Amino acid sequence: MTDNHTARPRRSALFMPGSNERALEKGRSVAADIIIMDLEDGVAPDAKGDARRGILAALADGGYGSRELVIRINGAGSGGHEDDIAAMAASGVAALLVPKVDDADTVRAVAALMAEAGAPDNVAIWAMIETAAGVLAASEIAGAHSRMGALLLGGADLSKDLGALHTPDRLPLLTSIQLCILAARAHGLAVLDSPFFDLSDDDGFKAACRQGREFGFDGKALLHPKTIAVANAAYSPSEDDIAHARRIIDIHADAIAKGQGVTLLDGKLVENLHVAEAKNLIAMADTIADIEAASES
Repeated sequence: MTDNHTARPRRSALFMPGSNERALEKGRSVAADIIIMDLEDGVAPDAKGDARRGILAALADGGYGSRELVIRINGAGSGGHEDDIAAMAASGVAALLVPKVDDADTVRAVAALMAEAGAPDNVAIWAMIETAAGVLAASEIAGAHSRMGALLLGGADLSKDLGALHTPDRLPLLTSIQLCILAARAHGLAVLDSPFFDLSDDDGFKAACRQGREFGFDGKALLHPKTIAVANAAYSPSEDDIAHARRIIDIHADAIAKGQGVTLLDGKLVENLHVAEAKNLIAMADTIADIEAASES
């Protein structure tokens, strides 16, 4: 596993029901950074087997380009949990997304089942934090296993569990949000914001994306393709950011060539840390360009 799970763009993570063949086909052309093929809430109980087979067929056909492919499996203790892991662990996806993770033991149990199913070492575990218990254990969950790659906030279920009201400013969830972001960052993981459920409220969705970026999320989970462009815009580095990153790289390289360990850019010190951040941003921008080019082809 890479030590840095935040180096690639994860601006938009689109949920698609695994039982919907047309949705899985559309996933090959949308501009989402991540496609989450769903075996849990998006699939009726009697359609789980068909959904697994449909996802495996879609993965075998390929055509998803540089998009990151993730499978949301059924939760521990629910029907299909172990069958999902057995079917999907070695399917070639980037990660398995586990819903309602309340403790580190759940992560370790999933990791053990993945190993039994022959999952390659680079297949990650992503954990949904959707309960009060999960929030309080977020740091332990994030550090539970070397496969851990991301946390995803489940705001709707969390609000229900807390008895909190849904408000545009999300003030009732602020502590939970900060604890999840702190846990992810402390362990070098990505962290994604929860879906926005009112698909008719375009202004509200745009505000939620802007707020999520301000909080420190890497991107947002999405329920409909029409929301991808707004999420991508909110979480993309700007042209000014990219130009500044290139200047940092160039001026540092010039300083090194002259035998200087540090240099200044616009009066500010440039060190190796800033160069590494700049290179990550450029790499992210290049991947974004690849994803967008693939979606237009």
